[in-house]
Amino acid sequence: MNHLVSQWIRPEIRALTAYHVPDPGSMIKLDAMENPYGWPEDMVREWQLCLHDAALNRYPDPASRELKQSLREAFAIPMDSELLLGNGSDEIIQIIAMAVAAPDRVILAPEPSFVMYRMIATFVGMQYAGVPLNPEDFSLDMPAMRAAIQRYQPAVIFLAYPNNPTGNLFDAGEIREILELAPGLVVVDEAYTAFADDSFMGKLGDYENLLVMRTVSKMGLAGLRLGYLAGSRDWLREFDKIRLPYNINVLTQVSAAFALRHKPVLDQQTANIRSERENLFRALSTMPALKVFPSQANFLLFRTPPDRATPVFEALKQQGVLIKNLSAAGGSLRDCLRVTVGTREENEAFLSALRNSL
Repeated sequence: MNHLVSQWIRPEIRALTAYHVPDPGSMIKLDAMENPYGWPEDMVREWQLCLHDAALNRYPDPASRELKQSLREAFAIPMDSELLLGNGSDEIIQIIAMAVAAPDRVILAPEPSFVMYRMIATFVGMQYAGVPLNPEDFSLDMPAMRAAIQRYQPAVIFLAYPNNPTGNLFDAGEIREILELAPGLVVVDEAYTAFADDSFMGKLGDYENLLVMRTVSKMGLAGLRLGYLAGSRDWLREFDKIRLPYNINVLTQVSAAFALRHKPVLDQQTANIRSERENLFRALSTMPALKVFPSQANFLLFRTPPDRATPVFEALKQQGVLIKNLSAAGGSLRDCLRVTVGTREENEAFLSALRNSL
């Protein structure tokens, strides 16, 4: 290694592996929790007309005022809550971490959960504490959570609701208990809320340390890279000082506002995915070699027989289907694979390939 790199790059950064996104090539892509549906042709043409008038020679509205109003109306965000927009949820997680960062401070989250909580804690020089979920059903281990909160006094607790990569909703009463115990922020990450039956958005006024984070990626707008954070103005005013100016570009602002004016189209796609999720769950449940876990997200986690996850994953790839191999993470994810819910045709192709692989 270049000696200057060794001298100046922090050891914990050199020890990391960059976030890897595989090239799907021509495979059926069921690895990234994307909405598999495109827009109707007439909607695409209307959107292209909107882009025609986008002023690419000008900086975007730094406050994203029109887009924020569209988000409030589309998702019933309380009017007394402030909004912060980010280049995906990842940027928002990073902004929060940067705002509270100090070498002796801790970010805490259940595990397994979204990998960026741990990675961003490392990026900003904070400590990270992962609290294992109950291995049988991936529910919160509340005695362990209580002990971890008491021990670490975390600056931020992230709770993915539904959880990624397990797909389940944590018990709402247990989340309320965590809100009452936490000395710092509790961020409820509702990236998959479109596919779930509960939300903490309506509870923002009940807890001064509660923030709700979401993304529009999972409802069909992954290419726009738009996340948003809702909560108290006191918190978000401080976070906004760290947000880089013009972080939401012109095309994202125009396109997202347009898409939200056509939210019934997105809602129908979400309903289709929820229906296909149940079909896929039932089909996987009939395979005696597998254990499939219930999900309120747009993916399903399932466990293969011991030491079979990687061979099954590779066999699926050879048949043109790409899913996510989580087995290498170890722990409760050992022997586990995760599949995104696709179209009916994609799901049938996956099931056929899986039967062959097993």
